[in-house]
Amino acid sequence: MNKRWTISKIKEFVEKNSESKLLTTEYHGFSQKLQFQCACGSQFEKTFTKFKNNHQRKCETCQPPKESR
Repeated sequence: MNKRWTISKIKEFVEKNSESKLLTTEYHGFSQKLQFQCACGSQFEKTFTKFKNNHQRKCETCQPPKESR
């Protein structure tokens, strides 16, 4: 069964599973990029899918992108 994510559920997930803060106030679907603020104060954008499944939960300064294979 597919779980329906709402902006309040996403905000709760972000608060429980990362040091980042969700800045976006509306959620329109999995392909939408959301605005986050890292613990260091930098802002970054990620889709919720990448944030949740790929553990990309910090800005690119604190968590540099992995090198491609």
